[in-house]
Amino acid sequence: MALNLNKDVVYRTAKPSEKDYSISDGGGLFLFVGKNGSKLWRFVYTFTGKRKKIAFGAYPAVALETARRKAEEARENIANNIDPSAVRRAAKDARLQTAENEKRINAGLPAINSFEHITREWINATGHKIRDITRQKKVRRFELYVFPAIGNKPIAEIKSPDVFSIIKPLIAKNQLETAHRVNSEISAAYAYAIAHGFADYDPAQPVTKQIPAQKVKHNAAITEPKEVAQLLRDIFHYQGTFVVQCAFRLSPYLFQRPGEIRQMEWKDIDLTAKEWRYFVSKTEIQHIVPLSKQAVNILEEINQLTGLGRYVFPSSRGDGRPMSDGTIRTALRTLGYGSDVMSAHGFRTTASTLLNEHGWSPDAIERQLSHMPKDQVRAAYNRAQYLNERRRMMQTWADYLDDLKSGAQVIPFRMQG
Repeated sequence: MALNLNKDVVYRTAKPSEKDYSISDGGGLFLFVGKNGSKLWRFVYTFTGKRKKIAFGAYPAVALETARRKAEEARENIANNIDPSAVRRAAKDARLQTAENEKRINAGLPAINSFEHITREWINATGHKIRDITRQKKVRRFELYVFPAIGNKPIAEIKSPDVFSIIKPLIAKNQLETAHRVNSEISAAYAYAIAHGFADYDPAQPVTKQIPAQKVKHNAAITEPKEVAQLLRDIFHYQGTFVVQCAFRLSPYLFQRPGEIRQMEWKDIDLTAKEWRYFVSKTEIQHIVPLSKQAVNILEEINQLTGLGRYVFPSSRGDGRPMSDGTIRTALRTLGYGSDVMSAHGFRTTASTLLNEHGWSPDAIERQLSHMPKDQVRAAYNRAQYLNERRRMMQTWADYLDDLKSGAQVIPFRMQG
């Protein structure tokens, strides 16, 4: 195949005529000379049996040597079974996407087909399948740990070392639960990306085996009656604010989750009926907590101070929020109970252990703890079946705690028929 047939002077001196004409430079490269005097480089080729043509620009702005170099690149692509037209379209699309991404980044939006763009698309597409609070936590983890590192990288170009660079600092800080969770969520985002054609493989999968297994940590709890008695006496003499005192004293009587107690709202409490009815976000059920006389007395005391507000135990900052989630933990530490001895969550373990030891129905105890049965029908049935038993259990439990605190001789509080 003859190439470079003419010297530059041939193209420079070419004159327009009555009709358009072309001058061949060989190998598919032509200079098109229009009757209006325009001179345009054209490359003509055949690919998969079809004759095609692409433009290289106007002469002399695009010099002869430049046109020949472009023609040579096109011939190499054809030899490798690559369509030069497809290459040009891809390059054009890339330029347009780069310009669009610059606009998006300047507007505070993630780049098209970046990790953050596809991940947010996945979260929006699947958000209806999870609770809103769960979705918010997931987004927060991505924003805190992942997006700053790889958010604007094209999702198809991210490699396992990129993912490991995010996880490695968490391992170094011994935040193994967070490390596993973040890596798992990155992997879930890639499952969506692969299914929708944005990526070919999951770079988080090889990282999984690099994260040490997490040892299961149980919430510390005191379960020996004598030690429980001392804890109750210490709580009774706690010298914090009145709001914290009341929340602290109420926790052993109710043994609900610490977050549920600190976010307790007056609208959910019926002191006459001696009930606290609220929605448990963790298990997504409506729950009834029978209130013992002791619990009612504490709530009546705090009602005089906070009864006109939303929360039973409002924040001391007066910002309309409930008491901080670390308040009871701090109070326990103030009394000398470290996190390895007694936790705010430990009141649940204390009650569950002792109630089971003294023969109360495990189903009633589990229901009182608002643990959700796997069978939703059984959950509704349990609610109706165990409420009266739970009323007796909660009052007996409160009386038992009071006897422990006072140092009275305590006999096992067996379930009564």
